[in-house]
Parts: sequence; structure tokens; C-alpha cells
Amino acid sequence: MSKKRLNISWDRKTSPEDIKPALKRFRHHLKDIGLRDSTIESYVFRLGKYLEFAQNKVPTEETVISFRATLHEKALSISSINNYCFAIKKYHEMLGHQIAFPFIKPKNTIPYFFDESDVAKIFGACRNLKHYAMLQTIFYGSLCASELCHLDDQDLDLKTLSIRVREGKGGKEGLVYITNDCARTLKSYLKIRPQLKINGRFPLFYTDFGRRWDRRSLYRMFITYKKLAGVEKNGGLHVFSRHSPASILIKNGCDIITVKELLRHQDINTTARYLHVADATKREKYEKCLSL
Repeated sequence: MSKKRLNISWDRKTSPEDIKPALKRFRHHLKDIGLRDSTIESYVFRLGKYLEFAQNKVPTEETVISFRATLHEKALSISSINNYCFAIKKYHEMLGHQIAFPFIKPKNTIPYFFDESDVAKIFGACRNLKHYAMLQTIFYGSLCASELCHLDDQDLDLKTLSIRVREGKGGKEGLVYITNDCARTLKSYLKIRPQLKINGRFPLFYTDFGRRWDRRSLYRMFITYKKLAGVEKNGGLHVFSRHSPASILIKNGCDIITVKELLRHQDINTTARYLHVADATKREKYEKCLSL
């Protein structure tokens, strides 16, 4: 009597519990090669999305191509797509695979920024003192989201109106400035906020649940106040905290070298992207300066 094979598929889909060990191993790998904590968090988050899509801890190159196509379909920014690709490349390198795909060259222009009126509206819509202090600090300090999240009490110097940035752009330390108005807000905030020790450090800002803020929570908080303010221009937190201060500085006559130093750019060509806002004042300066 012949034996007939049962037509049953025993395939099991990957569950979140299966992915966690891969993410944990990837996190340790990134630490071992010396990446910054903020970069590690970003890469681990993006890898999680990739593995959920792949339903496999060892995705094929075809899966990489398919996943990248979905990122384009979602109309993500160039930097977001590239960051996903960087994370995927690092993961496959850890597995001993060489994955090659083209990275998108960022455009050397800034299509939008929030002007003084937009920023004032966003500040005015905020009725939470902690959130207000965070928004003022990240704007006037021209900070990245991860930099604000990593600030500790010891980094703030209200006497000199400055903040020390650790693990900043390129992994370097830097010194940024704040205004008197921002300092007054921070003083009011610190009078109310209890000091809290988290992992051996005293964060300048922490959530109501006793944890450090992360970039995604910070982004959601900003978008809430942007909507409340009725600001309909494109742009999220990075546009608010980096593009907007730089554009406003250039617009008001600040020289490009100073803006480069304030934003802690390594290459002045990066800063030169903000010169586009000077076009609006060319006619005014032309008529003022070219007179006989």
C-alpha cells in the first residue's frame, strides 16, 4: 500500500517574540562597533520594521528590494529611506552577507522652513511648562531631537546661557547658546521639576512616567502643538529645530560662517543650503546699498 504525503504546510510565521533575539544581537553588534546610542536606537527601530516585513530573521536580497520599494511608496523622506538602508546593511554585514543597493543623494536645497510667525504660533499654543521649555531649548539651541533627549542637568549653564552637547553631530561634543527668554523658561521649569536619577544620570527632561524622552515621542509632541497652532506648512521637528533657526539667522543677515558654527556643521556646503532664504531680501538690500 503506497503512502500518500499529507498536503499540509507546517510553515510558521515569524512572531515578534522571534524577532526580539535578532534585535538584541543587532543592538550588541552596533555597540561593539562603536555607534552612538541615538544611532543605535534608530537602527534597531528600523530593523524591527524590516524584520516584521520579511517575516524572517535572515531575509533574502529580494526581500531587501521589496522592502525598499514599500518605503518609496510611503513617500518617506530621502534621509529616512537612507537610514533604513544603512540599518539593513549593518544587519546583513553582521550576518556575513554583503547587500548592495544605491543610496539616494540628498538634495542640496531646503524646500521649506518655519518663519518667525510660525514659531511664535507654536510657542503660543503650548500651555504645558515642561513642553514649552523643551520646545524653546531645542529651537534656540538648534538641537537635534536625540541631543535634547540626552541632555542632563549638568549640561545646562544658565549663567552663561549655554548648553554642553554630548554625543552631538558626528559623535562630537559642542557648546550651544540659548536666549534670556529661554533661560527664564528653564528656571521656571526647574523650580517645579523634581530632580530624578535615571541610569546613574540626572536628565534635564524626563517623561511623566520617569523615563528619558525618545525622538519619536518628542516628534509626536511637536506635531500636536503644530496642529494646535494652525501651522499648515510641511515640516516636522527637525525642520523646526534645525532648518528654521538657520534660515531665520540667514534671513536676518547673520553670516554663513557663524551659522555653520552655531549648527556645528563640519562642511560649509551643508550650511550653504540655507542661503536660499536670502533671495527674499536681495531687492531690499540692493536698493539700500547700491545708491549714489
